[in-house]
Amino acid sequence: MKRIEILVENIILASRWLLVVFYLGLALALAIYAFSFAGKLIDFVAKVTVLDETDTILKMLGLIDAALVASLVVMVIISGYENFVSRFDQADEVHWLGTIDAGSLKIKVASTIVAISSIHLLQVFLNLTQFSTSQLTWFTLIHLTFVFSALFLAYIDKLMVKDKGEKKSDEPSL
Repeated sequence: MKRIEILVENIILASRWLLVVFYLGLALALAIYAFSFAGKLIDFVAKVTVLDETDTILKMLGLIDAALVASLVVMVIISGYENFVSRFDQADEVHWLGTIDAGSLKIKVASTIVAISSIHLLQVFLNLTQFSTSQLTWFTLIHLTFVFSALFLAYIDKLMVKDKGEKKSDEPSL
């Protein structure tokens, strides 16, 4: 019976390597998104002399938005692999590698989503004439939902860290 238990545990532990398929897929998606970014950049450069200030800002916000999305994907790939699959051998070379746990990753992802949402909302506000009052209200409510979700996640993470600290201090020292 113990051998069966060990076999099941080994299979479950080895199943974490299935996540690599997802991370490689995200890396491929990131490469495709880089081509999309390059197209946006080329379009911006080609039209920069004829764009007015608002359109220039909107194009730049689109580029910033793309950079934030790309950073979010990289953060998920690296942190997910490091936390759930295997430690990187090059951790000595990259000082921040291994410093993001699952809780921190949730907070960083939520913060990035709020930043992306903020950029979209700014783009909407710079084009007020193209949207109805109802649409503006919904865009704002959706953004506030992201903000409150991020704050709530951060609060929960803070409580969990505090709880872990209290449990450690309650344990007798040797």
